[in-house]
Amino acid sequence: MNTSTAGIMAIAGILTLGGCGSISTTPEVDARFGESLSIIKAQQTINPDAARNTDPVAGIDGKAAKGAYDNYRDSFRQPPAEGMNVMPVENMAAGSGGG
Repeated sequence: MNTSTAGIMAIAGILTLGGCGSISTTPEVDARFGESLSIIKAQQTINPDAARNTDPVAGIDGKAAKGAYDNYRDSFRQPPAEGMNVMPVENMAAGSGGG
């Protein structure tokens, strides 16, 4: 390697390293970190004051709600019993127009 090539490479290296120190975007990025998440959460909140509402929820009572939830959950544990109103898929005619 001759001296002119070594000199050019040295100057290129100095300029490259010098540019790294002068351009720093970290403070700008850090200042807005999490802003997007906060905006999205605010946009998806229907009622921000819902936690301050002391009125009870009108509708189903606790025992009935628990029973409905338990029945729903248990329906995935075992297949429906024979004799229930379940139509097998093979009895359905796909695309029949009847006309």
